[in-house]
Amino acid sequence: MIILQTLRISIPYILASNGGVYSERSGIVNIALEGMILMGAFTTVIVSWYTNSFFLGVLGGILGGASLALIHAFVCIQFKVNQIISGLAINILSFGLTKFILKIIFHSSSNSERIGVSMPSFLGVPVLIYITLLIVILNHIIINKTKFGLHLRSVGENPLACSTLGINVYLIKYIGVITSGILCGLAGSWLALDQHQFVEGMSGGRGFIALAALIFGRWTPLGAFLASLLFGFAESIQIYLQTVGLKIPTQFIQMIPYLLTIIVLVAIRGKYRPPKSLGIPF
Repeated sequence: MIILQTLRISIPYILASNGGVYSERSGIVNIALEGMILMGAFTTVIVSWYTNSFFLGVLGGILGGASLALIHAFVCIQFKVNQIISGLAINILSFGLTKFILKIIFHSSSNSERIGVSMPSFLGVPVLIYITLLIVILNHIIINKTKFGLHLRSVGENPLACSTLGINVYLIKYIGVITSGILCGLAGSWLALDQHQFVEGMSGGRGFIALAALIFGRWTPLGAFLASLLFGFAESIQIYLQTVGLKIPTQFIQMIPYLLTIIVLVAIRGKYRPPKSLGIPF
């Protein structure tokens, strides 16, 4: 039971951190994972509300995340804007835009109406869990065993040398960032379909935890996957502790996943080497 609960909680972390691997391996810092997850959740609910379709809802979530990723890629690659500032701006845009449109459509600035769309299941397990596990395996193969993966990793290390060899550095960076948006949008779809509605700020810091997971996982799909499971397990422990009646303020228990994030980042400070060109405009 605890294993399945941990896996369910970890799904947004796994998808977003694996998406972040693509972006940061290409040399683009992406702290906009949070905003992309939120936009993915929002567009999933909107499309599902109007179409009553699971598949179209998920597609809407993917496009929502990808659209913000395209903006982030464009301003960082074409205009060489500071990547951290761009990511912060994307997050602010996502929070503001979702709240604004939410009020127009549902006449509420806090939550949407509940949608009647549910996730299909196989053997009692939501299909998005199977899809997520398959994505992790595919990402590992793509990044480590394919020509594109070699180009992606090379661009993140030395884009000038790659350009000299005839590799389209800009295209690789665009693909990396947009892929991160696609997977973050899928993470948002999971949140929306799991809760059957959109709630203001429902990403709840998951994008930042996913960012910590990809760093802890050394910018690799499998490493990010394992780190995401660790954070998911911490959150499941937090939920369990709230049900056993411990005489500890709820706020302290709810701090566990975020406290673990800080501890992990402090513990690995200076030990893991990011891609050499990460954050450096080309």
